[in-house]
Amino acid sequence: MTPLQNYQHLLETSRRVNWHLEDLIGEGRRLDFTRPFLPETFAQTEPLGFLSSQEKLKLNQIRARGYLALFELVEAFIVPFISDQADDGAAAEPFRAQALRHFADEEEKHRKLFSAMLRAFDAEFGTECGLIGPAKDICQAILGHGPLAVAIAILGLEWMSQGHYLGSIKDNQDLDPQFKSLLKHHWIEEAQHAKLDGLVLKSLAQRSSVQDIATAIQEYFEIGAFLDGGFKQQAELDLKSLERAIGRTLSEGNRRQFLEVQHQALRWTFLGSAMENRNFLAVLASVSDETAARVKQAAKSFILR
Repeated sequence: MTPLQNYQHLLETSRRVNWHLEDLIGEGRRLDFTRPFLPETFAQTEPLGFLSSQEKLKLNQIRARGYLALFELVEAFIVPFISDQADDGAAAEPFRAQALRHFADEEEKHRKLFSAMLRAFDAEFGTECGLIGPAKDICQAILGHGPLAVAIAILGLEWMSQGHYLGSIKDNQDLDPQFKSLLKHHWIEEAQHAKLDGLVLKSLAQRSSVQDIATAIQEYFEIGAFLDGGFKQQAELDLKSLERAIGRTLSEGNRRQFLEVQHQALRWTFLGSAMENRNFLAVLASVSDETAARVKQAAKSFILR
């Protein structure tokens, strides 16, 4: 299948599976705060034995809120990047611009969906939850890297979201149905976006030298290190959010354990699970076997213990 046919096929598929915001939010569609929202795979509340079952549920929901908020932040830098790429090579590949603009429009829709769900969460949860930022500064720092490095980072995040849904959420009957529905519909469109990301990455790589690719993968690791620093801060914010929600301050020893467990959980959720995703690695291998091997090796440092 040629790149032209790929862009056309993915555009047609995206239009076919497209959904509207009113399909997912509104009257009668409320979050059920008696249930967890995020799989334990990512929330990692069970290792924190000093928390009661109700406190673990509160933490799960705090982490779920952060999961949505961090995805919204990610999409804030995906939109301008993909919009810039939409005009690159449009003459040679007529469906490229159309497909990528549709991609950007869907990402904006996802941001609106997440914003609406976050407002609904905050109205019901009743406790302020912190988030790293400012988002503008984070986006600028990531987009300050070369296009090939940013394309690699975005590709990993897109395949990660698909892996999360299929591997940990789809068949989990314990989770709140409304939260699951949101992530299902997000995945339905992200599945097309990930394939488009692969085409963008390959296009950029074809115009790059071996040294350019080596530089890009090093920058990708720099993006990962930057995000990892943010996840450490997010764990600290989640600790404060939890203490506000449960009305007590944890002991210093428990706080240290909380931060260690939750920082590693965030690292795995957004970095490790992306780096070991087989679809992500397959695309990287099509660009450079060495690049894929380096990323797969790096994933080991994020594995949950």
